[in-house]
Amino acid sequence: MDGFAGERPLVRATLKDQAMAVVRRAMVAGEVQPGQIFSASALAQRLGVSNSPVRDAMMELVHGGIMEVVPNRGFRMVVFDEHDLAEVYQLRRMLEVPAMGMLARTGVGGSESALRESVELCAQAARAGDSSEFLVHDRAFHLALLGLLGNGRLVTTVDRLRDQTRIAGMRILREQAALVRSAAEHGDLLDAIMARSPEDAERVMVEHMAHGRGT
Repeated sequence: MDGFAGERPLVRATLKDQAMAVVRRAMVAGEVQPGQIFSASALAQRLGVSNSPVRDAMMELVHGGIMEVVPNRGFRMVVFDEHDLAEVYQLRRMLEVPAMGMLARTGVGGSESALRESVELCAQAARAGDSSEFLVHDRAFHLALLGLLGNGRLVTTVDRLRDQTRIAGMRILREQAALVRSAAEHGDLLDAIMARSPEDAERVMVEHMAHGRGT
């Protein structure tokens, strides 16, 4: 690989997070393929940073289950078969669907404006056909909703599960030209939560997850 889409100089205060964002974007764009050896040192050199923050980012992705260490060679993206994806999807439904119902009961406090802005950013990326940018805002929206429940372990667990399914799911959405539909469902979900309708919130979340199997 000669470079990644969206590659730019990194700000040292957030080197690990930015390196991880670059890799996530590359996976969604298809620049990193399942089973392909990935050199952390090569990416660090291209980004003009030391190996340490890039390796930290890679190890976090390893802990998340989407990368694995190849001794003396680097890292590679884990290959998920249909059984793996079905298991992760089932876990996500067990966690995220009732969580949205719970949020509809408790409300979002003063966060509606920020959530609406996140919905619009997703919609803009979808209209532009920018799946990588959509991924960033989609992740931010869903984790922000979960974060309002005040359970940090829930957010961390779901984030890792989403990483494991999102790559395949985003490729399906891109192939089906369904980004706009998926973005619209964010608005439907937020509307149901704001209407304090747990049943509608759970229904929309089930439908949203089913489109693309995991986004």
